[in-house]
Parts: sequence; structure tokens; C-alpha cells
Amino acid sequence: MDLSSPFGKLDGLDRDDFREAAYEIFFTACRSSPGFGGRSAITYYNSSEGGDGNGSGPGSPMKPPGVGMAVTSRVKRALGLRMLKRAPSSRRSSSCGANPSSPSGAGSSPRMSSTLPASSVARLRRPMTSAEIMRQQMRVTEQSDNRLRKTLMRTLVGQMGRRAETIILPLELLRHLKPSEFNDAHEYHIWQKRQLKILEAGLLLHPSIPLEKSDIVAAKFRDIINSCETKAIDTGKNSEAMKTLCNSIVSLAWRSPDGGASDVCHWADGYPLNVQIYTALLSSVFDSKDETLIIDEVDELLELMKKTWSTLGINRSIHNLCFTWVLFEQYIATGQVESDLLGASHAMLTEVAADAKKVNREAIYIKMLSNVLTAMKKWSEKRLLDYHESFDRGTVGIMESILPLVFSATKILEEDIPCYVSISQEKGETGDEASGNRIDYYIRASLRNAFAKMLVDKNGNGTSLEGQEVSEMLIKLARETEELASKEKDIFSRVLKKWQPISAGVAAVTLHTCYGTLLKQYLTGTSMLKNETVLVLQRAGKLEKLLVQMVVEDSVECEDGGKAIVREMVPYEVDSIIVKLMKQWVQDKLKQGNEIYQRAKETETWNPKSKTEPYAHSAEELVRFAKEAVKNFFEIPINITENLVYDLTEGLEHLIRDYITFIASCGSKQSYIPTLPPLTRCSLDSKFRKLWKRAACSVGIEDPNNNLGNEGNNPRPSTSRGTQRLYIRLNTLHYLQSQIHSLDKTLTLSPKITPSPKSWFGNRRQLNSSYFEHSRSAIQVAFQHVAEVAAYRLIFLDSNSVFYGSLYIGDVINSRIRPALRILKQNLTLLCAIVTDRAQPLALQEVMKASFEAYLMVLLAGGSSRTFSRFDHPMIEEDFDNLKRVFCTCGEGLIVEDMVEKDAETVEGVVALMGQSTEQLVEDFSIVACEASGIGMVGAGQKLPMPPTTGKWNRLDPNTILRVLCHRNDQAANHFLKRTFQLAKRRDSR
Repeated sequence: MDLSSPFGKLDGLDRDDFREAAYEIFFTACRSSPGFGGRSAITYYNSSEGGDGNGSGPGSPMKPPGVGMAVTSRVKRALGLRMLKRAPSSRRSSSCGANPSSPSGAGSSPRMSSTLPASSVARLRRPMTSAEIMRQQMRVTEQSDNRLRKTLMRTLVGQMGRRAETIILPLELLRHLKPSEFNDAHEYHIWQKRQLKILEAGLLLHPSIPLEKSDIVAAKFRDIINSCETKAIDTGKNSEAMKTLCNSIVSLAWRSPDGGASDVCHWADGYPLNVQIYTALLSSVFDSKDETLIIDEVDELLELMKKTWSTLGINRSIHNLCFTWVLFEQYIATGQVESDLLGASHAMLTEVAADAKKVNREAIYIKMLSNVLTAMKKWSEKRLLDYHESFDRGTVGIMESILPLVFSATKILEEDIPCYVSISQEKGETGDEASGNRIDYYIRASLRNAFAKMLVDKNGNGTSLEGQEVSEMLIKLARETEELASKEKDIFSRVLKKWQPISAGVAAVTLHTCYGTLLKQYLTGTSMLKNETVLVLQRAGKLEKLLVQMVVEDSVECEDGGKAIVREMVPYEVDSIIVKLMKQWVQDKLKQGNEIYQRAKETETWNPKSKTEPYAHSAEELVRFAKEAVKNFFEIPINITENLVYDLTEGLEHLIRDYITFIASCGSKQSYIPTLPPLTRCSLDSKFRKLWKRAACSVGIEDPNNNLGNEGNNPRPSTSRGTQRLYIRLNTLHYLQSQIHSLDKTLTLSPKITPSPKSWFGNRRQLNSSYFEHSRSAIQVAFQHVAEVAAYRLIFLDSNSVFYGSLYIGDVINSRIRPALRILKQNLTLLCAIVTDRAQPLALQEVMKASFEAYLMVLLAGGSSRTFSRFDHPMIEEDFDNLKRVFCTCGEGLIVEDMVEKDAETVEGVVALMGQSTEQLVEDFSIVACEASGIGMVGAGQKLPMPPTTGKWNRLDPNTILRVLCHRNDQAANHFLKRTFQLAKRRDSR
């Protein structure tokens, strides 16, 4: 039993010792009452109670209608206790003369029971007297009862009117009872020690009148007590020990506070001995057959117990307090099964509250009052502070009885015990604990305890949980928290609502805080969004909605609608936390992608991954990352809004665009275009060249320039490794394009995406547009650029020796385009073998443009080694037609003829200029030059302006016409250029 006694513990004495002593005092005080040895009606001498002796409270003794004749009990009725309702035949009874020591006034002589026949004995059966009931209730043996009766008979010879409070009963027992009256010496020794222990407690340890430490009489008494520990002392009349014992006890017991004469001996009225004895006496009112019940004769017994008050120093206030405690203690001692006892204890607190208000309270009473009520409150609040553990659906009624008892006890303590409130505050019991709404305090404490127990049960072995285990534990705990909230609402809130209208709301707020604290700790250690984290948050969100609903429903009738209690609930903010973690998840993913990109910049060599996968390895790695990111994104079990999708796709697109920029960082076509030579007049054949031609004709030696046109029948392609790597870049761009399309399709068709509000939708993505629209555009730009660079590198660098560097060197007839076309076809074949099918058209088109550009530069900016005459025009026109035909026939319709013709228009216009006469060229030049400069026709003595070199060759461009004239090897052209622009003749490159 976890109920501690408010009266402390007396060493060497137990409950049986107090019970024996209580019966002895009780019998002595009632010796003159019928059934105890006297013949007269009940008389009572109360020297200490004054006018307070005849109380009318529910626990106060009163004169019964007649010993053994009580039919109803006023005490039980006042305390709310039911009568046992036994039939008259089953009422406690005893046959006449059954007790050999019964007084003559109570029945016939002892011999009658042995001489009457059994039928006569049965007819003479009568109700038990109070003395017999009391002996039976206090479990006193007939032998002990006989010894007590003998002692009183010997003590009161000639003193029948002697008051009980003048008898030192243990001393009289020690004097008159001899070892021979006990079964054996050991039993006598134990009995003797008990009597001395009672005297020691009443006279030495807890005397009602303080004792000086140096008291010689007390020292002698202690010596005798100590000597009795090993063997019984001699109590004979001539024994020195007995004489010393008698003198010591009488001297100590008959002391008075002022040192004067006293008419009462004080041997059992010191606290707490007197209370221990009296509570043992009060315990006799509980039925020996069923200790959860009080016997119907309680009124009679309480009235008789009142006779012990003068001996024990008890008054009605102390009696009420002790009776309250005995009822409460019995309820607990009997397993808390009889709630009537709890109700009776609460009823008695009404009497105690009235007593506590009296002005003439003694210090010892205040101490007792504080101790008793504190013990009752402590035990009760221990249950209330964990009522989920202490009560259930079947026992919630007990909780309903405990609550008013605690409130009554607390009220008395706070109002009538000096300094109680300040002492409680010093102990830290402030706020709700000391003066606020205690129901709130009980609810919060009990639910915190219940929640803590659930938490312990989830991790019973005490090991630290990690990762998945923590998430699973929190999910289960959320479910059990819901069940706990439901239990609180269905069972306990119905009871607590009487004192706290929003008890269910307080419970919901408490559980919300408990789980929220755990959730916060969990999230503090979570920097990365995982599926289990989302599940925990979603479960927490569901729990929060249930608890909020519980608060709302419970606060309907509140004046503020429950706003105050709701303000205590710090929102979990599940949705915002998920969004925050999702954004962090996206950032972490993009950081991984950026690491892939940075690694690609450092290590990518633009070699094909394999023959079947002719694109860069880094692109495959980046795409795999993007697909995995999208897959993992949709695997997260949340409601995915379009805004979250944008956060991911915008980051991925930024990453892809950076990679596209990296692919396109391959220089520019300008780095491969030769520097334009200065404008000079064309030189006519030099003497050296004429001599060379004659010698060659006479001996059959070919012009070295012709070697370029006769390199063999199977020329090898001249595509360099650098150009081939540019082709891999083109393939990589095409691969990215196809994979972006796949990603975009996955996102667009996903059923998990929830549309965002129109304002967001309109700002971040146009309706029906691609999630990677900017990346698609960037790929097209990059594709154009890389294809252009690859084409100009192929034509101006890889094929320079057979194209720009060799075509029409010296003269046209001996350096035609056929060898260059053979090499070009081989290069185009290799291009188609390396570049993927979908990327080939653009790549070929750019090669065509570069070829046309190179052909124009041969005609217009070929340097001093190239000269042309009007008669070269047919051959040049034929060569260009062959060049066009190469692209028209390349592949199966990779470049349509119309596109070739369109891109060839500029070249054909320049070729047409080369077929015009010098005079016509001069005239055309003069017209377009004047128009371009805005000066109109040139008059006499006026010079034509030098047209600027734009590089945009065109038959209507004055600089283009001027360059045709500069390369025209006739006298008229030389004369015009010398006269108009003072251009010097070019030096022969040979």
C-alpha cells in the first residue's frame, strides 16, 4: 500500500500492538456499561470535552436507542453508507452463558451452558452485546479478555467509581498478571515488552507534557525497559525492579503542565501514540467478515469509544479527523473496491472543515490536520496525475469520487493551515498546481504521463533508434495518440467536464504539444526529405486535424469560442515543412547534378560512348541523373503541386542549359576563315611563267599544280579528329534533345501533379508549353553553332589543301575542282557515318554553306596566286554545278534541291559576274558604287569612292565587283584599277 501514515511510525510497535492496547483502554473506559461488567445504563465522565461532547455530525457518537437493539444507523445514513440488511435471525447473536467471563448482569452463571439441554440453549440465544461485538471486531482472544477483566476486578476492588483516566492500565496489567496466566514464558515476555513499549511511547518518547532530558526518573524507567529486552522483569510485590518501575511510571504519568496537582494521569494522551491507539479502535467498526463494509452497530460502538477520549486526550475535532482518515485508509487497504468508503471520507471532511474554522484550535490539531489532509491529497493526486493508468471505463466512477475529496482537502489546507500556500510555492508547486484550475493540471500531467508511457513502450529496450525505426515509431505513436485522445474524450472528459467545461480541449492541446515536441526533435535531425519523413509528417497532420477538431467541438459553448485554448496549439505546419523539405530536396539533387556537370567540364573528351551510342559519356550520366531525379520526385508520397514541379524542372533546365553551353563552347567559324588578302591589281603572265610553260611543253613536264588534281582514284577523307569530336558534340545535343522530350512527356502525363493557382500557372509556364522550353531553344542554337563550326573547320582547315589552298591556283584549267569534290564526298560519307540520322541534315547544310563560302573566297579573295579571265567562266560555272550536285545527291534527300539552289544563288551571281566583259564590270561597278556611296553619277575629274569590304559577297555589292576586276587578268581591268584607285600590281606568288 503506497499510502503513508500521517502520524508517523513508533519504533517497536505495530498495528497489533495498538489494537491490543486500544481494546484494553476501550474495555476499561466502558467497564461500567452493560455487557462490560456493569449493570447501570451508559454513563460518561468527560473532563476534557466540556460542552462539545454531544456532537451531531455524521461521525459523531450518539446515545443509541439501546445496546444491541439498533435497527438503523444515523452515522451510516449521514455518511451515505448502506445498511447490511441482515435478517433478524442472522444478526450477531450469542447463546446465554457462552462467555464464561460474562458479568452476572449480562446473563446466567457460566454453569448454565453446561447443564441446559441443546434445545434450551438454542431458545436462549440472544443478540450479542456491544462488548462481545467489540471483542469479536478487534480479534481479541477470550484468554486476553479474561486477563483484562481479572486485572480490572483486582485493580478496582473498593474503587468501582474510579474514573478510567486515572488508571495507568499497562502498569496495572504488569502488577496483577503473572507468568502463570500465560501459555508459556515466551508469550509472557512478549506481552510484557508490549506493555513497556506502550508506556515508553506515552511517557518518554511522545509525552503530552514535555519531559526534561535530564529527568532522573525517566532515566531509571529507560533502564528497566532496556533490561526487559533480554528477559522478562520480575513483577513480584517484593521485586526492586517492580517497585522502581511503579514509582517511575506513576511519577511520570501524574505530572501536570504547571507542576501542580493533577486529577488525570497522562500516559496515553501524547501525540501520536494516542492517535495510533484511537485509529486502531476506530478500525473496529469495519465488518470482520467483509472489511469493505461498516457494521450496522457503528452508532453504538462510536458512542462507547467516546469514553476513551479522556484517557487518550481526544476531542471531537480530533475524532472527526481520525475517523475521516480511518475511512480513507480502509478504502485503500481493501483494494479500492468500495467507493462508499471514499464517499464517507469525503462526507466527514465537511465536519473537519467546520472544525478547522474554530478559533481555539490547538497546535497539535493543526499539525494533525495538515498531515492527514496532505497524505490524503498526495495519495489521491498521485492517481489523478496519472488517471489513465489508475482508472478505466469500469473504475472512472472512483475517480469521480476522488476529485471532490481532493478539492475539499485542498480548500481546507489553503484556507485553514497557516503558511501552507507559501510553503507549496517554495516547493515549486506554483500556478495550476497550487491555486489554478487543478483539473487542467491533472489532465495535462496524466496525458503527459500516458504519452511518456507509450513512448517507453515503443522503445522498451532503451536503445537509440535510427532512421527508419524512428519514423515507424512516430507513425505508430501518432495512431496511439489518436486512440488516447478518443479514450480521454469518451471516458474521462465526461467526468472532468463537471469541473472544467473544456476538459477534452485541454487534453487535445496537451497531446498536441507532446507529439509536437517529438516531431520537432525528429525534424531537427532531418535535413533531407525521405519517404518515411513524408509519411511521418502526413500522419502528424492527420493527428493535428483530429486534435483541433476535438478542441473546436469541446469549445462550442465557451465565451471566446475556444480561442484561448486553441492559441496554445503551436501548429505543426506540416504542409509548409513538406514544401520546405521538398525545396531542400530539390536543391540537394541539383547540387548533385552540378557536381556531374563540373566533372564533365574537367574530364569530357568528346569521344563516343560506344558505336551504338555515339554521344558523350557525360551526357548519358547527366540524363540518367535527371531521369532518376524525376522518378524519385514522383515517388515521394505527397500531393505534388505544379509549383513544386517547376522548382525541380527549372533547376534541371538551368543545369541542362549550362551543359548545352559547355557543348557549344567550341570556338567560332571566324577562327577558321582565312584572312582576306589586300586588294591589288592582277599581274599578267610574267616572263618566268612564260619560259616555264614553253619548257614544260617541250619536255612534257606537267605543272606542279596539276599534282593536286591527280592524287589517285581512292583519296582518303581529310576529316581531322577535332572535327570528328565536333560531330560527337552534335550527337550529344541530339541525344539531349530526345531525352528532354522524354522527360517532358513524363512530367506532362503524370497524374500526380496538382494544378497550381492560375496566377502562378501563368507566371511560370505557358499553357501546353514544354517544361524545358528554354533548353529546347538553347539546343537549337547550340546545334546551329556547333554544326557551323564543324563545317568551317572541315572545309577551311581539314580540306584546305584541296579546296581553298589549291583550287584554281595558277590557272583554272589545270586546277579544277574535281579532286576537292572527291575528298569532299569522302568527308561527307564519314560525317554521315558518325553523325546520327536526325542531326545529319543540318550538319550537311552547314558544310554546304561553308563550301559555298570557301568557293566564293577562292574567286574573290584567293590572293596573288589566282587570276581569272572571262574565258575561265564556263569551267568555273561547271565546277560550281558539280559542287552543288555533290550536296543534292548526298544521302537520301538529306538536303533538298531547292535548299541547295537557294544557298547557291549568291555564288551563282558572282560566277555570272566572272562571265561579263571588263567594260561591263566597270560600268556595273561605277553604278553600284555611286549608289552605295550616295553621290550619284561620277562627273569629269571626280573619283569613285573605295567600297568597304563587308565579306557579304553579292553580285550587286560594289566590293564584290571590285574584287572580280582585281582578279581579271586583262589590260582594261588593270588600267581601270590603276586610274581609279591607284592599286599596285600584285607580286607573282611564284
